[in-house]
Amino acid sequence: MSEITVRTLHEDDWQDYREVRLAALQESPNSFVASYADEARKDEQFWRDRMNRSVRFLAMRDGRPQGIVSLGVHSEEDRIGDLFGLYVTPEGRNTGVSWQLVRAAARAARNSGYSQLYYWVGSENGRAIAFAVNFGFRPSGKRRPTRVVNEEFGEQEIAMVLSLSTDPGSVPNPTRDRPAYDVGPSR
Repeated sequence: MSEITVRTLHEDDWQDYREVRLAALQESPNSFVASYADEARKDEQFWRDRMNRSVRFLAMRDGRPQGIVSLGVHSEEDRIGDLFGLYVTPEGRNTGVSWQLVRAAARAARNSGYSQLYYWVGSENGRAIAFAVNFGFRPSGKRRPTRVVNEEFGEQEIAMVLSLSTDPGSVPNPTRDRPAYDVGPSR
């Protein structure tokens, strides 16, 4: 089994992020608000600015980029983070890449003092919901219209919520003896 590494990207890593982001827009155009044509034309400053708006993570496996995810602020006042833009290359799927990306983002959010992490998924996207639940996220009552018109994922998104508390009694999945972001995929 190949080792998966995840690193936090910084402004000077904009080209690494851009490469995987553009691949995501080409391979899964119906999963993102932006289009490949629009973002491929953007200049270096656009990408540098994007790197500074959120924390970006890049997963590597066998020396090749395998996926990205971003961590932003959902609510500064309530100390809630937002997980978004999760993408794994076709060759990286079902290898643990998405798990490692989300784990890195959850740890970063916890280390930044966030108490919860939101992950918005299409209400009809069973695969994304199952992944989130397996990781330790729980459905919330929060819903919003999808930002991407996609019949496969439904017309609404649901906020899946992960508790980032280190208190074992507050972990949403009582079958685990430690927070979900510290465990590996169940296989």
